[in-house]
Amino acid sequence: MSQKEFLNPTVVVDIALFTVEEGELKVLLINRDNEPFKNTRAIPGGYLLKGETTRTAALRVLREKAGIDEVYLEQLYTFDAPGRDPRGPVFSVTYMALVASPLPETKQKEGVQTPELFSVKKIPKLAFDHKEIVSYALARLQGKLEYTTIGFNVLPKFFTFSQLQNVYETILNKTLDKRNFRKKMEQLGFIKETKQVLGGMRQRPAKLYTLGK
Repeated sequence: MSQKEFLNPTVVVDIALFTVEEGELKVLLINRDNEPFKNTRAIPGGYLLKGETTRTAALRVLREKAGIDEVYLEQLYTFDAPGRDPRGPVFSVTYMALVASPLPETKQKEGVQTPELFSVKKIPKLAFDHKEIVSYALARLQGKLEYTTIGFNVLPKFFTFSQLQNVYETILNKTLDKRNFRKKMEQLGFIKETKQVLGGMRQRPAKLYTLGK
């Protein structure tokens, strides 16, 4: 085989980070500082550096470009379509991240790239194939919501049942029957009732739950 047929691709990591804010599922986007696609929104990403795993690189990128630490992170897929990057063959190892809101204020920190949350229903034009990556990540999130505790990563440690159901409905973009939803959560062992209640409410204080173990 001719040596010209072998690729020597650049490897980057890109992260689709989701949270639930103000009753909407949102994704974190940055504003690109450089070409290609300068001044265009994109999901946080960066080059894989010597000695890094893609996971440690993803955590570094979120910290440096979005000012965010302590997130749930899982690898999604490798996007490697020819021509996905005008600079040449670039393979993107993508991750999905989840974090509870509110996100830390980052706009005044050095090095961050104007991070901002956008509703997944109103995503602007994105650089590269990042819209495809966001769609892939959203489908993974919605699928895993049915049988794992992944959605709890956008909740505080203690939450009401209504808050939990609202998160599920927001991510799935559909209304759920309260009785059936509660039964499912209890049968799966996903939630554990605490002795605490949410005070400061006009109606009867709501019981607080936490992730079951």
